[in-house]
Amino acid sequence: MALINTIREKSGWAVGAIIIGLLLFMLGGDFLYGRSSIFGKNDLTVGEIAGEKVEYEAFNATLEQAKQGFIAQQQRQPDEQAMGYLRDQAWNQTIYRIAFQKEFDKLGLKVSDEELTDMVQGNNIHPSIRQAFTDPATGQFDRTKVIEYLRNLDKLPPQAQDAFRNFEANLGPERMASKYNNLLKLSTYVTSAEAKRFDQAQNTRATLRYLMVPYFALSDSSVQVTDSQLQAYLDKNKGRYKVEDGRSIEYVSIPVTASPEDSATVRKTVNELATQFATAPVDSAFVKLNSDAPTSPAYLSPADMPEKLREQLPLQVGKVYGPYAENGTYSLYKVSGQKAGAQAAARASHILIKPEGTTPEADAAAKAKATEVLNKIKAGADFAAMARQYGTDGTTATGGDLGWFQQGRMVPEFEKAVFGATSAGLLPAPVKTSFGYHIIKITAPKTAQTYQVATVQKSIQPTDATRDVAYQKAQALKGEATSLETFRAAVAKDKSLQKVEAKGLGRGDQAVNNLQGARQLVRWAYGVNPEGEPTEVGDVSEVFEIGDQYVIAVLTGERSKGTADLTSVKPEITAAVRNELKAEQIMKKLNGTKGTLEQIAQAYGNGAQVKTAEGVVLGQGLIPGLGNEPVAVGKAFGLKPGQKSAAFAGEQGVLIVEPVSVQAAPATTDVKAVRQQLTAQRAARADGLIYEAIKQHANIKDNRTKFF
Repeated sequence: MALINTIREKSGWAVGAIIIGLLLFMLGGDFLYGRSSIFGKNDLTVGEIAGEKVEYEAFNATLEQAKQGFIAQQQRQPDEQAMGYLRDQAWNQTIYRIAFQKEFDKLGLKVSDEELTDMVQGNNIHPSIRQAFTDPATGQFDRTKVIEYLRNLDKLPPQAQDAFRNFEANLGPERMASKYNNLLKLSTYVTSAEAKRFDQAQNTRATLRYLMVPYFALSDSSVQVTDSQLQAYLDKNKGRYKVEDGRSIEYVSIPVTASPEDSATVRKTVNELATQFATAPVDSAFVKLNSDAPTSPAYLSPADMPEKLREQLPLQVGKVYGPYAENGTYSLYKVSGQKAGAQAAARASHILIKPEGTTPEADAAAKAKATEVLNKIKAGADFAAMARQYGTDGTTATGGDLGWFQQGRMVPEFEKAVFGATSAGLLPAPVKTSFGYHIIKITAPKTAQTYQVATVQKSIQPTDATRDVAYQKAQALKGEATSLETFRAAVAKDKSLQKVEAKGLGRGDQAVNNLQGARQLVRWAYGVNPEGEPTEVGDVSEVFEIGDQYVIAVLTGERSKGTADLTSVKPEITAAVRNELKAEQIMKKLNGTKGTLEQIAQAYGNGAQVKTAEGVVLGQGLIPGLGNEPVAVGKAFGLKPGQKSAAFAGEQGVLIVEPVSVQAAPATTDVKAVRQQLTAQRAARADGLIYEAIKQHANIKDNRTKFF
């Protein structure tokens, strides 16, 4: 409470419960007090950062603070996915606190009480304090309210007092981090020569011709890639293949789905409810008591009705419709009233013919095409078939059907035609809109009728007996699978089972492929199992219940932090090495030919192409129409117009470049502005680069999977 005492000495105290929620949000994951461990005498080390062990109690306190911040901001408890994010946030903050503090200590960085006071009520107010005590009506910060709030802090609830203590504790480290980053960021310097080179590189342009033979012009089978070549490539490019810890598994999911017997049981219940629903005196009360997803009765137009109910139009007041089975749910609908709605609704199909351009000729051609197709339909052609053949929008798959829609949802010309019709049928002429020409068929004429509908829904859920059957099947597989070989053999024997592979699972992953909420499976892969022994390759898991399925897995591979092993990146590296070998073949053939680019291309044969690119910028490394080719751009600007380069390997193939003309950049007139621009760009990247550099040298060991 050093800051509070200092402020008390210098001034007085402050208002507002207004800041409590803000402080809780600000604190998301910063330093807090610990709490008792639930792991008894087990190893309680969550990890190690810069030689300092991170104990469970301290880390969990940081995590709890992040959780409270989430609750204050979102007004709800975090689900498992959000908790995964909060654990990562707490871990990153722990890295920051430990690793950066060592850097602060090396430099002797300190934050005085005077500085802290200044951040709360002085000339350099902390942004969160300024925001909380700024009058929204005037936009003016009120320092007296801060003082009043602090004066009355000891009268606020304990939670509010704790929140401010934690906010105070974070002010010092935050200011030290700002000092440290500024020491590095403010050392950023751009010379006048650098600024001039940068400006010239961004404004020097060239027109060039190039010959390219893409790598795919040679078949993959024309080159043979050996493991020694792959390993040599990996050794040469280790920096590009850095990886974190990873685990690979194979697993089987046994879904727990409702059986026909389960569906029949629910259907019987719904049939009984239908009888009761018909005579229920208060529909809303009946829905609330009996529906799995209760909603209040509402007036619906045909455009807003479920399709099953819409098929019964016109509806009768007092009648119960259903039950209808759809998407694992039985639904009952009771109509309790009807009235004219504010907006009419209709159903139509269309065939859109778009003009192939913006000229009058293109418009006339589209109109003629639409008229031709309309005449075919009038002569007996099927509308849906014509829509699939000639339509040019997303309704072709449905035969042009637009479904039901209310007025106000379509463009004016289209709506005028549809809602101007008094009966179903084909409109006599194409209708022009901003999209093109529409051939329209009214499938249900406009109606303003709405119906008050009450809905009862019952989900078709698996019974305990069905769940037991799935569990027993999973246990039977577990009994047979004691190793990787027996796991695969057992799965192959049962045709109803499907084995799935998941590679490179990270320590913090929450999902495994499409298995959501699979954190327990990931933790097992990283060595957290009931026996307390490390999980080894070939080990088979227990039966995990994940969502609505039982899952059994086997660990098939593990990867340590560092450079990727050849096996895990072999497909990617094989493609790169194959392109290198292809490039050698192509360059040998090209360099043996003389003449113009066209003559060289003709001598080479199939695959060689000569093109011209305009507006190539020296400082961007891009060739319009070709993409990222920095080596090609560099070589082109190193030649005089009319000179050709030798053949060289590019990103997408082997190239020869020949500049046609170069437009030099005008002399830099405002070197100072360019220097400021470059300095700002470099400084903007500094915070992230500083954090990553310190993190990289902190020798981090992450053992969170033992606990979370």
